[in-house]
Amino acid sequence: LSQLGQKLSKDRYLASFEMLAPHIDELEKQAKVAQPIEPQKRTRFQSAVVNLYDRIYMYFRLKNTLQLAGTPGLAVQIQAVAVPQAAEMHSALTQLAMFRILPPLAGQKAEAWQSVGEALQAGALSPGQPLHPGLLPLSRIAAAYGAQDAAAFNSGIAEYQGIVSSLRPEAVSHAKSEISFNRAQPFYVGMVIYVIALLTIFISWIWKRELLQPTAFALLLAGALVHTCGLAFRIILQGRPPVTNLYSSAVFVGWGAVILGIVLERMYRKGFGTAVAAAAGFASLIIAQHLAEGDTMEMMRAVLDSNFWLATHVVTITIGYSGTFLAGAIAIAYTLWKHIAPDPDPETGKVLVGMAYGIICFSLLFSFVGTVLGGIWADQSWGRFWGWDPKENGALLIVLWNAIILHARWSGMARDRCIMTMAIFGTVITSLSWFGVNMLGVGLHSYGFMDSAFYALSGFIATQLLLMGLCMMPRRFQFQKPSAKA
Repeated sequence: LSQLGQKLSKDRYLASFEMLAPHIDELEKQAKVAQPIEPQKRTRFQSAVVNLYDRIYMYFRLKNTLQLAGTPGLAVQIQAVAVPQAAEMHSALTQLAMFRILPPLAGQKAEAWQSVGEALQAGALSPGQPLHPGLLPLSRIAAAYGAQDAAAFNSGIAEYQGIVSSLRPEAVSHAKSEISFNRAQPFYVGMVIYVIALLTIFISWIWKRELLQPTAFALLLAGALVHTCGLAFRIILQGRPPVTNLYSSAVFVGWGAVILGIVLERMYRKGFGTAVAAAAGFASLIIAQHLAEGDTMEMMRAVLDSNFWLATHVVTITIGYSGTFLAGAIAIAYTLWKHIAPDPDPETGKVLVGMAYGIICFSLLFSFVGTVLGGIWADQSWGRFWGWDPKENGALLIVLWNAIILHARWSGMARDRCIMTMAIFGTVITSLSWFGVNMLGVGLHSYGFMDSAFYALSGFIATQLLLMGLCMMPRRFQFQKPSAKA
């Protein structure tokens, strides 16, 4: 805003298109200077300019998707569809269209949706053929919106919806299913249930354990059921495996941790499995909510457009992430139990270490297999099995660190407290491999640069390092008194 000569105010992050319009040429000039620079190497000003220009261009395209701004309207363009002078307008509508709103006609492929400009161009090339039937109701919708005529607008919407329903009823059904999914908010509901289960298991450790512990486990099962149904519904809607982007990976990692936690609780029946599973499920769904502005079910990037490899490599390695995070969560529970429990039972400590050890073995298997499958996919996509890409290095580090923990345990080099400290550090390595590369824009596996994630990631790592230090400290060290001899 200061570059545009505008005063800063409490609403300095909000600007109207009209306010920015006189300065678009200068913004475009600055953006073209910054765009060739790699995102992670841009200054804050360059990043802000590129971000602002992208938003302005998106708004401009949306504004010119249905009809060209500043023209008499779509109805006039339809009437003059065969006039040679209108060809330039049709071309501009085709190039600027943000999305294709007209459904395929009978006999066309299901994915052959058209923009308004494409439909007008097709009509101009075939003067004797009727125009797409959806153009007229769209012109009425646009005219009613300009005149602020709600009745005419709703009438045009109903007419257009009827045309879409007749041409592509499956698309309307799919859209209704997605609306139902969004309204149901299964992941939000699951998150709430996980919180209630976590609070219940905490209360059970100080009051009516025999009643509240089974109740907490039942709540965990209910949360897992809602989580699973949401995951399954999402897979059906997208027609893809469960992990397609960072948002869905967080949802799936949490689901995997919850399922593993349920298995642990059924094996040990100490309440710790319920606690770590509920905490992991809640934390992962919170992370997912902050990774995207809701579940947009975005289109797949071309490099990831392979259902086979998404279902094998990505799902397998993400299950490995789930295991590593769950082991870290168990280690954190061990740390807090050691320092907070009034009279810690050594047998409980052994149970927690056993849980973490078993999950680390599980995680090592899936991380290793997932990394190998990723190498095979890379060989098919990029012509090499391994290229020391940062994401590949991160996956290798997860495998190596889990293997180091197991070898340290087998060889006797590390005992319980050290093993649990190493398990907590496993979450640091996994977070860097999972988020650090994808969100900080490095290497072939970078699918979006988000510099704001740096602070959240740094904060998470800092808390894990503090917990590692707490885990290595003797119990209640701050209350220990000097001996009489001293």
